[in-house]
Amino acid sequence: MSAPEMSGLMPVEEAMQRLMDLAAAAAPITERVTVALADAQGRVLAEDLVSTLDLPPWPNSAMDGYAMRLADWTGEPLPVSQRIFAGQAPEPLQPGTCARIFTGAPVPEGADCVEMQENAEVQADATVRFLEPLSTGQNIRPKGQETTVGDKVLDAGTVMNPIELGLAATMGFGRVQVVRRARVAVLSTGDELIEPGQPLGPGQIYNSNRVLLCSWLTRLGCEVVDAGILPDNLEKTRAALGSLNNVDLILSTGGVSVGEADFLGHALREEGEIALWKLAIKPGKPLTFGHFRGVPVIGLPGNPASTLVTFALLARPYLLRRLGVQAVKPLQFQVPAAFSWTKPGNRREYLRGRLEQGRLVAYRNQSSGVLRSAAWADGLIEIVEGTTVAEGDLLNFIPLSEVMG
Repeated sequence: MSAPEMSGLMPVEEAMQRLMDLAAAAAPITERVTVALADAQGRVLAEDLVSTLDLPPWPNSAMDGYAMRLADWTGEPLPVSQRIFAGQAPEPLQPGTCARIFTGAPVPEGADCVEMQENAEVQADATVRFLEPLSTGQNIRPKGQETTVGDKVLDAGTVMNPIELGLAATMGFGRVQVVRRARVAVLSTGDELIEPGQPLGPGQIYNSNRVLLCSWLTRLGCEVVDAGILPDNLEKTRAALGSLNNVDLILSTGGVSVGEADFLGHALREEGEIALWKLAIKPGKPLTFGHFRGVPVIGLPGNPASTLVTFALLARPYLLRRLGVQAVKPLQFQVPAAFSWTKPGNRREYLRGRLEQGRLVAYRNQSSGVLRSAAWADGLIEIVEGTTVAEGDLLNFIPLSEVMG
């Protein structure tokens, strides 16, 4: 039996699978809207994008140079019969001649080879001498090289980031169908919280999690409902949760453990249900998933670094899966450690760290309350439960850029 199972904590992999199952069981977000390509950044494609044209629509030159018919050339210089720029429709190539052609321009009918200008020499009589051996099809992009009519080029569920938008534009799509934005309510809990810009009172701290999550959700293309800060009061917590019945997800920070003042957890247990609680993850053990009157609720831990790690690795994939995205796990790769880790734990740890000269360096203070560690870092370093690390050991590294959008 593993250490997490012995301690009653759910392993990270099991928690991820449970969340994916819960996402599949939830009411799917399937409503579609048609938006201009310029407004589709970060949105989720609602239907397969199928090419309606051959791309390129005609053979074109991959180089600035000269187009010719290879059978017409026996080594002698060739006269230039036309000049072809991109955007022009060329005349058929005259036998025994070459055409001056520029990158992207259509190859004239009758030509089957393009030689780059660096390997050509213009003679005194304006003929062109070719200096290197030539081959059929050289430097010609064939018709339909990228797509042909009917090709599926993007799957439904694809997040439309700049490259995907560029591909859609290449095929001439000015508008695309996307899934409507997920409506996510963000609330914080705790009498100690105060919004930035206000003077701090005794025992108060600024609410960083609200700004962190609202801006992050906006980058993910969500419609954010700012539910503010809940006081430490069970009745007010119930009332606030009950008012959020028109959202797809309630995302809270703090108040989800079993402490006397953890009223969100109490409300879920009394009027809803808990489907996920106490994970073998550090930071972030008290992450909770439940429902309040049928609305899914993810309760993230209140410490800022815990909020960041659990949203990135668990809440974000759940939300994307609700939107129909299949590839929800962030890219990770192995990098040698530039540090040692001598105390094996019973939880999967995610250290805030960064790459320096091809090795992983961890921030000096890994406290769950230190958000500065993440600002300094450029990724999360995974340390598997029950293991130690020696310098040079390979560790999984998840770039923060992978989870920010």
